[in-house]
Amino acid sequence: MLEIKDLHKSFSDLKVLEGIDLNMDRGEVVVVIGPSGSGKSTLLRCINYLETPNSGQLQLGSLEVNLEEQDKEKIHQLRQKTAMVFQNYNLFKNKTALENITEALKVVKKMDSKQAEKAGYQLLSKVGLEDKADVYPASLSGGQKQRVGIARALATNPDLMLFDEPTSALDPELIGEVLNVIKDLAQEGMTMLIVTHEMDFAHDVADRIIFIDQGRIIESDTPQNIFSNPNHSRTNEFLSRIIS
Repeated sequence: MLEIKDLHKSFSDLKVLEGIDLNMDRGEVVVVIGPSGSGKSTLLRCINYLETPNSGQLQLGSLEVNLEEQDKEKIHQLRQKTAMVFQNYNLFKNKTALENITEALKVVKKMDSKQAEKAGYQLLSKVGLEDKADVYPASLSGGQKQRVGIARALATNPDLMLFDEPTSALDPELIGEVLNVIKDLAQEGMTMLIVTHEMDFAHDVADRIIFIDQGRIIESDTPQNIFSNPNHSRTNEFLSRIIS
């Protein structure tokens, strides 16, 4: 499904990702954990070229991309196959919840307005917000905004969903409603790569957990092994600091 080989990314002299190798199967949920500044979000952003990688190879399904060539057509195809859910929603403030979704359907899927509206309502229903179709983002809670963001990402029918700390901007009482939507997607077989600091959620939803530190994958294993018996001392040190 997804194969990344020897991915490197630097910002000037700062090396952020150093030789990342990653494989994911279709339908697999992989959660990325690690300290702040370890390269977690940059990894996601390199996968769909929100950040330009310095080098490496990526294959998503049948699409093969040499990451240093910056082939515009292949980058476009890669973005067609992926969808990103951001920390801070990134909704159009001047569009309703429904319009935020139908915009993607019209632009990416070339649907007419009637088709897009029907699909948009279905997606809002999927995330429990069918009654918020005509509401603008300013009148939505943080959790509702993020659920609209998830519905918008789903609208393009991606092969791979990327979640960049989807609950980090939410008040604690709103986190659960977003995590429940992601759990539902996992049960439906959506392939997802998720960066999160929510360790209980990571334990519950992940098929596999990857621990990244200083731009390298230190450990990759099942949630049970990562949380109960990590192989690497750095993983154990990190988890001991954040899990009481």
